[in-house]
Amino acid sequence: MRKRQRQRQRQRRYLTEEEDDDPLAGMANLFDVAMVFAVALLVALVLSYNMPEMLDDQSTVTLVKNPGTPDMEIIVKDQNEITVLNMTDQVSGGQGTKMGTAYRLENGQVIYVPDTETTE
Repeated sequence: MRKRQRQRQRQRRYLTEEEDDDPLAGMANLFDVAMVFAVALLVALVLSYNMPEMLDDQSTVTLVKNPGTPDMEIIVKDQNEITVLNMTDQVSGGQGTKMGTAYRLENGQVIYVPDTETTE
């Protein structure tokens, strides 16, 4: 009987001594869980925007943020290179002749009307 009691006491001591050795042992598991959660959250975010091409190295993607506003940005991902183009107040120019005028209707449709030059 005493033998069993001593055995139980040794087991209790062993269990309590092992637990007291490293009080931060459980934190390593929490860090692993947090990293898996963060990666899963990033993948879910990309998939929720229906843009799995952003994860692919071989695809080309063009994204327009705030279209038609002064703070519009164009983001171009060409394979591994990402370029961000910001709009400025400068008017772009070029060389050539005016060929016509484009009009945007209320429903969003664009109509091009060529200039008619009549020579008399």
